[in-house]
Amino acid sequence: MQAVILAGGLGTRLRPITEKIPKCMAPVGDKPFLFYLLKLLKERGVEQVVLCIGYLGEQIEDYFKNGRRFGIAIRYSQEKGSLLGTGGALKLAEDLLEKDFLVINGDTYLDDDYRKIYDAFIENDKESLVVAYPTEDADPGNLKIDKDLLVTKYGKEAKGLGYVDAGVLVLKRYVISGIESGNTVSLENELFPLLINRSQMAAFITKQKYYDIGTFAKLKCFENCLLRTV
Repeated sequence: MQAVILAGGLGTRLRPITEKIPKCMAPVGDKPFLFYLLKLLKERGVEQVVLCIGYLGEQIEDYFKNGRRFGIAIRYSQEKGSLLGTGGALKLAEDLLEKDFLVINGDTYLDDDYRKIYDAFIENDKESLVVAYPTEDADPGNLKIDKDLLVTKYGKEAKGLGYVDAGVLVLKRYVISGIESGNTVSLENELFPLLINRSQMAAFITKQKYYDIGTFAKLKCFENCLLRTV
């Protein structure tokens, strides 16, 4: 399996830490967050990783290099100048991508069976599959899913949608073929609506708690939970 990790963003909510390091390199104990994510992916059967890097990306490449000492093969796609958004970053990396691949946010951590997720994608035979975590009716979500496990709505968080995106996606490479090289494109705002309108986004429901490190409070929560288990 191949995973693409989107790690090019500015991480503005973690300033001042991210004034000097990229968000995925935020320290968790004595190691960067990305170390734990790569370790997890290796343990769950991912053999190859493409790191889409941008802001201060040279620090990521200097630390992880080709991934050999971490037991996983790493290649890099570096954004130059203006950031291209999640869709634009994937387009830039297109030549490195397999025909089907996982897409993982560089600031999220989900300990689940990635082979099972990938196999569900193949079985559904859709152009995309998103991993969804169920929410209570009173809690905000950003995904609505029907009885056939098709996503019928993706949008800003609102109560009653039922599910929230857990930061893991599977895509067919040809989905990004229509993106113009060099354009700034958001997967969530521009590509997802097209896939949903064509009934081409399936869902995989996870019961595993996921973490993101987008704020100081969430980074601390991840650190507390992770370091209790290692």
